Amino acid sequence: MPAFHSSYIEGNYSLIASIPILPIRSKFRGPAMALMDVAAEDIIDEAIALFRANCFFRNFEIKGPADRVLVYLILYISECITKLSQKSPTQVEATKLLQTHAVSSFAIPGDPSFPLGALYEKPTSRDIETYRQYLQQLRQETSTRLIAKIYDPAITQGDKPSKWWMCFAKRKFMNLSNVSGLAF
Repeated sequence: MPAFHSSYIEGNYSLIASIPILPIRSKFRGPAMALMDVAAEDIIDEAIALFRANCFFRNFEIKGPADRVLVYLILYISECITKLSQKSPTQVEATKLLQTHAVSSFAIPGDPSFPLGALYEKPTSRDIETYRQYLQQLRQETSTRLIAKIYDPAITQGDKPSKWWMCFAKRKFMNLSNVSGLAF
């Protein structure tokens, strides 16, 4: 069974290094264009929806630049779930924990600690800051939406994280446990 790929395979998006700057619905500042259609699914919604299916794969064939963003977000989601599983926090504590994690220091392609160096091109010196801002914007928005999914009152009891999400804490997508490049 093949892995699920991004629906943003085709499109004319500006590229920084090897990743496209895709439009997203975000309340955080960053280089990504705002998605005008509020009901439309963006790459973050897609990554959250495909996470549980794709996290079982050890290999992932990149079919387009948007797949690189999808891989990054799936690894970031895995990292967030692992962080939450270590403490089993309430929703308020989890929000603080993941928002702090989203803006904390993280590796980008070209850094020696970046775990996906073979899949991503190193950004040029003038694009490094835009690249970092885009990834940070993706991380912040993903953290916010992931908390809403994990603590959805329809599937959780009380103020505990959903066991249907937390059971994926030990899964390693592509045999990697994190994308930040830092051990935690």
